[in-house]
Amino acid sequence: MAEQRMQPVASLLLLLNFCMYAIVLGIGAWSMNKAISHGFHIGADYSLPAHFSPIYFPMGNAATGFFVMFSLIAGVAGAASVITGISHIQSSTTASLPAAVSAATIAWSLTVLAMGFGCKEIELGMRNARLRTMEAFLIILSATQLIYIAAIYVTRK
Repeated sequence: MAEQRMQPVASLLLLLNFCMYAIVLGIGAWSMNKAISHGFHIGADYSLPAHFSPIYFPMGNAATGFFVMFSLIAGVAGAASVITGISHIQSSTTASLPAAVSAATIAWSLTVLAMGFGCKEIELGMRNARLRTMEAFLIILSATQLIYIAAIYVTRK
C-alpha cells in the first residue's frame, strides 16, 4: 500500500532532479566554455607564473575550477541516474531496484562532493550570480536526491 502512495512522489522527485541537473549542466558548461575561451595563454617566450593553476577560471575564486568540474561530473551522473530511475519507476520490481539505487547513490555522492566545493566557494566569496545559482541548486539537489533514494526503496513490489 505504501509503495503505491510513494510512486508519484518518486516520479515527481525524479522529474525535479532531472530539471535541476540539466540547469547545473547548463551553467557548468557556460562556466567551462568561458574559462577555456578566456583562460591563461602561454606563448613560446613566456614562463608560467609562480602561482599558476591549470584549473584557472576568470570568474569566481580559487575553488571555482574544482567546483565547476565536479558539478559537471555530478550533473552527468545525475542525468544518467534518471534513466535507471525511469526504468525502475515503470517496472517497480526488485530486479530493477539495485541499478536505480546504485546510480542514484553515485549521483548523490558526486553531488555532495560538488556541494562541498560550492561551500568552500561560498566561504571564499567573490563569485557571480550564475555560480551562486549553481551552488544553490547543488545544495538543494543534495537533499532531493537523498529523498529520492529513500522514496524508491518504498516503491518496490
